Amino acid sequence: MMERFDAIIIGTGQAAPPLAARLSAEGQRVAVIERKLVGGTCVNAGCTPTKALVASARVAEVARRAGAYGVRTAPPEIDMPAVTARLQAIAARSRTGVEAWLDGMAGVTLIRGHARLDGPRQVTVGARRLAAPRIFLNVGARPVVPDLPGRDTVRVLTSTDMLALDRVPGHLLIVGGSYIGLEFAQAFRRLGAEVTVIERGAELLGREDPEVSAAIREILAAEGIAIRTGAECISLGPAPGGVRVRLDCPADAAQEITGSDLLLAVGRVANTDDLGLETVGLTPDARGIIAVNERLETGVPGLWALGDCNGRGAFTHTSWNDHEILVANLLDGADRKVSDRIPGYGLFIDPPLGRVGLTEAAARAAGHDILTASRPMSRVGRAVEQGETMGLMKVVVEAGSGRILGAAILGPGGDEAVHALIAAMTGGLDARSLQWAVPVHPTVAELIPTLMGSLAPV
Repeated sequence: MMERFDAIIIGTGQAAPPLAARLSAEGQRVAVIERKLVGGTCVNAGCTPTKALVASARVAEVARRAGAYGVRTAPPEIDMPAVTARLQAIAARSRTGVEAWLDGMAGVTLIRGHARLDGPRQVTVGARRLAAPRIFLNVGARPVVPDLPGRDTVRVLTSTDMLALDRVPGHLLIVGGSYIGLEFAQAFRRLGAEVTVIERGAELLGREDPEVSAAIREILAAEGIAIRTGAECISLGPAPGGVRVRLDCPADAAQEITGSDLLLAVGRVANTDDLGLETVGLTPDARGIIAVNERLETGVPGLWALGDCNGRGAFTHTSWNDHEILVANLLDGADRKVSDRIPGYGLFIDPPLGRVGLTEAAARAAGHDILTASRPMSRVGRAVEQGETMGLMKVVVEAGSGRILGAAILGPGGDEAVHALIAAMTGGLDARSLQWAVPVHPTVAELIPTLMGSLAPV
C-alpha cells in the first residue's frame, strides 16, 4: 500500500528539522526518514563532538601554560576515557533534543530505515512505499578512505573513529593537512600524543592566502606538531606496534615515518551512492554531489538537494541556510538564491581562524582591482594581554567602490570577531563605513576600523 504525504525529507541533518517544522506549521503531512543517527554529521560526528574535544584539549593546554601567567599548578593528567565520555554525552543530548523536536511536530512521521528513490515522487523504506509531490534529499556525507597503496595492510582511522578513542595515541600520523586534520592534530597533541601531519600540497590549507597558511603552520609547529608538505607519493604499511607511512617530500629528506595510529583526513563524499538516483535520471559527480541550481532544485521537478550532498557549502550553517532558502521560495513567495549568501567558515584550532568572502588570490583571479591591509596579532592589545600573539588579521577590499570582498582573522576570538565583517558585507557596508565605527576596547574586533584605514594597493 502506498503511503501519501505532502513532503518527504530523506536525512535528518541540519536542514531537515527546521524544514519539517515549517512544513508542519503549514499543516502539511511530512515523512522524515533516517537510517542511522538523527541529527546528521554535525550533531553526531562533526561540529558538536569535535568542538567538545577541542575544548578539553584547550583546558589541558591552559593548565600546562599556567606558569606563564603567574599561576602555579601541577602538570595536567589526561583521562581520555572521561574526555571521550564527555563529548559523546554532549552529542547524545543534542541528538535526543532533535529527536524530541521532530517527535513533537504535528503531522510529521519519523521513519527509521534506508530510503531509496523509486521514481520521481516515490520512495521505498524497506517494505514501505511512500509518495509525495515534494522530496528533499538531505543525506549528508562521510569521510573518504582513499585507495592508497598498502591501505588494506594497516588499520586506518577516520574523523568519526577519532571521536570514539578512549586512549591517547603514542604517535598519531595524519594524512591530510586541511581543516579536519589540523583540528585533530592540535587537539591530540595537547592531550599528549606525538603528532605528524602529512600533506600532499605544497602548504597546509591550500585555499588560504600564503601568509595565513604560513601563520597556521607556525602555530602548530610551535606546539611540537611535525609537518610534512609536498608529500606527493604516499604509501602505507605495517610497523611494529603501529603503521609505517612512506612518502616523497622533496623539501624533506625523511622518506618514512612510523607511528602508532593513522588518521586519514582527506575529504568527504556525499551519501548518494545507494540513494537510487538512477531511477530518476540523476548522476552525481565523483564526490557524490548532486547538481542543483540557485534555488537548490535538481534536474528533476519536485526534487531538491540540501546540505552536504549539493556541493554548495558543506557546512552546518550553509545547510541551515539551505532550508531558509527553500522555505522562503516555496512557502513565502520569495526568490532567494544560494548566491545571495556571503560565504564564511572557521578553522577551530586555537587560536581559531575566522574567514569570510574571497582571499586575496581569489579576488585577483576574479578580476578585481584590490586593496589589502593586514596586522599581526602581536600588535593587537587583546592578544598581547592574553599572551596569544600568533596569527594575523587581513582584509581584502575592492579599489574604488570600497566594497569588502573578504577577510581573515586568525587569533584569539577570530571565529567570533569575523562576524562583524560578515554582518557588514551582508548589509552592504563598505570599508569607509566601517572605518568610522567606534568599537569596544579592548577587543580583537576593535582593530577592524584600523585595518580599513590602512588599506593599500599590493
